[in-house]
Amino acid sequence: MADTQFIMTQKNYDDLKAELEYLVKIKRPEIIERIAEARSHGDLSENAEYDAAREEQRSNEGKIVEIEYKIKNAVIQAIVADNSSVHLGSVVTVYDPDMEEEETYTLTSVTDVDVMAGKISIESPVGKALLNKKKGDTVTVKCENGSTYELEIKEIK
Repeated sequence: MADTQFIMTQKNYDDLKAELEYLVKIKRPEIIERIAEARSHGDLSENAEYDAAREEQRSNEGKIVEIEYKIKNAVIQAIVADNSSVHLGSVVTVYDPDMEEEETYTLTSVTDVDVMAGKISIESPVGKALLNKKKGDTVTVKCENGSTYELEIKEIK
């Protein structure tokens, strides 16, 4: 992985540290115990329990590496109380003239994205377009496929 910065709030950072501690201190030993138990049953070539535990171990170790990388490259950004422009943590209501509808997004770090809950990353196309803009501004969102569309900022909280 190339060195990438992960802009996040202190809460996001603390949540990642807590998840890492859980994966290393609790989940890793549990998986190792399950592997040892499965090994004790004999022939590993036809042992589905052993295969499942090893796969879970690979997944867990991958998550640990990913979280360690994000923590190592974290850039903590304070939550700003000023709502005159869009920033990390802003709740922004936008109007899409093409769709004739309003949407509300909370701008978050990449570690806290939940699209179904309206939490989008400041690194996403919409997040990048909205960042540092003001109420009443019309922004152009550049999609990965090269197309664009516009959104009007109605409210910033």
